[in-house]
Amino acid sequence: MFKALFSKLAGWLGLLGGLALAALALLQVGRRQGRAQAEQKQTKADMAAVEVGRDAAETIERLDDDAVRDLARQRMRGTKGR
Repeated sequence: MFKALFSKLAGWLGLLGGLALAALALLQVGRRQGRAQAEQKQTKADMAAVEVGRDAAETIERLDDDAVRDLARQRMRGTKGR
């Protein structure tokens, strides 16, 4: 009697254990995909920031010193209250 009960119980425990392992594997895959997407978004943001910086540097190169000083003063006045 105990042998039959144990064999049925062992089968169900094995099934539950397998399901638990499958669920954990799916969670791990989801985390990896989320991490990869976050890295891609960060890379795109970094590239956009570099492009903005490059554009600003090109604009400053085209301006003469007086115009650069005026723009800097305007920017500092705009951030004075922060």
